[in-house]
Amino acid sequence: MKAFLFIISFSISQVLFCQVTFIINNLPDNHDYKKDIYISGDFEGWSGGKDQYKLAQNHQEYHITIPKLRETISFKFTLGSWDSVECGPENSNIENRTYSFTQPQDTVVINISNWTDKSLTTKHATASKNVHVFAKNFKMPQLNRERKIWIYLPPNYENTTLSYPVLYMHDGQNVFDNATSYAGEWEVDETLNKLSETLGLNLIVVAIDNGVERLSEYSPWENSQYGKAEGDAYLDFIVNTLKPEIDKTYRTKNNAKNTAIMGSSMGGLISHYAGLKYPNVFGKIGVFSPSFWYSYESFNYTKEHSNQRHLKMYYLVGAKEGEGQMAKDMDTMVELMKTNGFRKKNIYSKVVPDGIHSESFWKKEFEDAIRWLFNKK
Repeated sequence: MKAFLFIISFSISQVLFCQVTFIINNLPDNHDYKKDIYISGDFEGWSGGKDQYKLAQNHQEYHITIPKLRETISFKFTLGSWDSVECGPENSNIENRTYSFTQPQDTVVINISNWTDKSLTTKHATASKNVHVFAKNFKMPQLNRERKIWIYLPPNYENTTLSYPVLYMHDGQNVFDNATSYAGEWEVDETLNKLSETLGLNLIVVAIDNGVERLSEYSPWENSQYGKAEGDAYLDFIVNTLKPEIDKTYRTKNNAKNTAIMGSSMGGLISHYAGLKYPNVFGKIGVFSPSFWYSYESFNYTKEHSNQRHLKMYYLVGAKEGEGQMAKDMDTMVELMKTNGFRKKNIYSKVVPDGIHSESFWKKEFEDAIRWLFNKK
């Protein structure tokens, strides 16, 4: 029995003290060693650079030790903001780095080939001509903040008097424009322009930039490790401040049947919650790679609010995300909804075998999701 207890104790200690040390000792030739380097990722809200995640420096080597915050983390290194993130040749975007915690103590050596410099960048704007900035500093009174808001109008908007459905999206920097993205763009505008021409599917898209408070804003439930709960205030902002302004400014079909919300990762979590909390506002929900791990309160809330008759929800995850745990969580959530009153014909779930936690994955899957949600096969 003592031996058995020792094994259990040892296993628990391995989990509790699992950590990885990242060492950067190969940097661009023009790197300024007076500058600090930060690690930023899904474990801290993709902030771009928080003080607690600044690497220590020893001459021309940087290092940081990260404890096991979740099974697998996605991250990049920056010089303190997304204006200066690691990149490939000629300022090209690179995929997010990932690390899976599989041993108690690990060391990973990192090579960084280049830093993006927005003042010198060759990244060109890729937003279509029918994408505009609705407001650079739109006030969020519920959170006492401001945020940049993008708007996509259908190609035929100016030539008709029609009204259009509206899709709200999070992480606005990555929705339309390669020049503003920090992890690649979704190419939502190019995809919708094509669907407008081929299928007659026309939508207005409203994209809301994220901020340093991303983790808090995208969760209705507090997490002791990562941040407080501001998801209710964030959705209150969309529903009661932003949406009325959009409906007043543009020709929108403003009922729930014609209003969608979509996001990935933490944006998937808040979109899932938005559908269940505001089914009379959002009738179509796109949930990509949802971070249900952030708070398992989401399962209790879902069980109590799954009896929906008209809500349509589309779920997507990659089989490789979180060492497979994210797919398991999504499957559990979908089954929970079905067994607690959600109409089976109104829910769709998809697990992609080679899908990874990245904008490139979500970009590829956006068209299928939007066509299913809006019945355009």
